[in-house]
Amino acid sequence: MIFFSKAPLRIGLAGGGTDVSPYSDLFGGAVLNAAISLAAHASIELITENKIIIEALDRNEKQEFATGIPLPTNGTLDLLKGVYNRIQKDHSLPSAGLRLSTFVDAPAGSGLGTSSTLVVAVLGAFMEMLQLPLTKYQVAQYAYDIERNDLQLTGGKQDQYAATFGGINFMEFYDADKVIVNPLTIPSEYLRTLENNLVLYFTAISRDSTSIIPEQVNNVLTKNETSINAMHHLKEQAKMMKEVLLAGKLDELGEILDYGFKQKRLMAKNISNNAIEAIYDAAKNAGATGGKISGAGGGGFMTFYCPGNSRNNVIETLNSFGGDVKKYSFVDNGLTTWSI
Repeated sequence: MIFFSKAPLRIGLAGGGTDVSPYSDLFGGAVLNAAISLAAHASIELITENKIIIEALDRNEKQEFATGIPLPTNGTLDLLKGVYNRIQKDHSLPSAGLRLSTFVDAPAGSGLGTSSTLVVAVLGAFMEMLQLPLTKYQVAQYAYDIERNDLQLTGGKQDQYAATFGGINFMEFYDADKVIVNPLTIPSEYLRTLENNLVLYFTAISRDSTSIIPEQVNNVLTKNETSINAMHHLKEQAKMMKEVLLAGKLDELGEILDYGFKQKRLMAKNISNNAIEAIYDAAKNAGATGGKISGAGGGGFMTFYCPGNSRNNVIETLNSFGGDVKKYSFVDNGLTTWSI
C-alpha cells in the first residue's frame, strides 16, 4: 500500500510579513495569496524491512533509521523528520517499516512557501495512512505547530493555510493562533486576465530568510516605527488588493504591487538588494506596472504585473538577467490525499 499527498505552493500577492508574530498578535495581520499548480508531493510506502527510510527526491538526499525511535533533527531532512516524530508521538505509528519520499516543484527557499507546503504534504500522507479526521484549519495549525514549535523554525502563518485550503484567499491573523480564511470568488474572466498578466520569475539569486525574519520580529519587539508602519501599510495593501480583484479593476493591480514593494523594503534589511532592484527597474521599464519579492525577500521568486501586451517584452527583459520565467496556473484544490 502506498499513501500519496499533494499540496500547492502559493504566490503571495499582498500583505506578506503581517502574518508573522508578534506583529499579527499585537496588531492583526492580513494577507492575500493564490495557490498555484506548482506543488509539494509526498508518499509513504509500507515496506517489509524493519527501518524508516526518508528521502527528498528533488534534493537527492536520503537517510535510514531504525523503527520506533525519534529521528534526529540535525539539519538534514528535518521537515520530514519533524512530521514523522510528531505523528509518532501523537498517534503511535505501526512498528512496520516505511519509506517516506518527497518532491517539490520549486527550489527550497524560493519564496513560494516551499518549506511549509512540504510539511503540509507530508502530514497529508500520514493522515491518509492513519485516516486522521482533521479539518482544514486543524491540518494547517498542526503543520504550523510542527514547524514553528517542534522544529523552532522562524516564519509566518500564511503558507500552511494556503497549502491546505488552495484557491485565492484573503487571510486574517490574530493572537492566540486565530486565523480566518476568506476564499475569494473571482469571475473567471478576471482570473484568466490575472493569470496571463502576472509573470512569475525565478531570479536565481540565493536567498536566506533566517536573518530577515528575526530582524523583522525584533523590529516589532523594539517598536521600530519605520518597520511597524510599513507592516501597517502592507496590511492595508492586502485589503486594497482584495477590493481590486473582486471588482475586476485589474489595471490598478500593478500600482498596488508597486506600493507594497516600496513598503516591504522598510520592514528589514536585505529584503531587497542591488540585483533585485536592477531586475525590478528593468521589468518596469519594459512595461510592468509593479511587482513584488516573494516570501521573506532577499532572492528567490519575484512576480510582475504586465498589463495589455507588455507580457512578452517583460519576459524578454527578465530572461536577460539569467533567471527563469516559470509557467503556472491558479488552482482551486488545496491538500489532496489518496492511496493505492
